[in-house]
Amino acid sequence: MFGGAGSVGHKGGRRLRVPSLIRFLIVIGVLGGLIWAGMFALVTFVEPEQREMSAPIPANRLNR
Repeated sequence: MFGGAGSVGHKGGRRLRVPSLIRFLIVIGVLGGLIWAGMFALVTFVEPEQREMSAPIPANRLNR
């Protein structure tokens, strides 16, 4: 009835193929959108915790 997998895009017995450049651009666009959405979610929902930082400095680096 449905013709199984791969039947989507048939026209007159021939299968319509998406050009590889268009397929590549769509994949890159979707991946870029997912990355952008993840970064937006991090910026919106995660609040960084501020803490004091101290780092020891060797005495020989102070007397140059």
